[in-house]
Amino acid sequence: MEKLEIIIDAKDKALGRVASETAKNLMAKTTAAYSPGIKPKIRVKVINLSKLRITSKKLEQKTYPKYSGHPGGLKYVSMKKFIEKGYTVIFKHAVLGMLPKNRLRKEILKNLIIEA
Repeated sequence: MEKLEIIIDAKDKALGRVASETAKNLMAKTTAAYSPGIKPKIRVKVINLSKLRITSKKLEQKTYPKYSGHPGGLKYVSMKKFIEKGYTVIFKHAVLGMLPKNRLRKEILKNLIIEA
């Protein structure tokens, strides 16, 4: 079976909705051949990521934890600062949180192609 490619357009859609749709497709839950222990042969391409719909309130209030590994080293970074690194960083962070925490996680994430 050759790899199936799914294209998701993120223009004017919420971050979480696009991320959950991407995670479902990456795990092949939308196909009949879904098996939790086998790496799926589906490639997901996300386009127009820089045109995501993010409200100004979300930019200010949403925070991401950043831990240095030292006692007292837990800091929080706002979404506004996080976006400076690029939309791909925020999107990958959201998708990673929706993927299963097992050995296949890294392999599944390799099938994600992002075009900002």
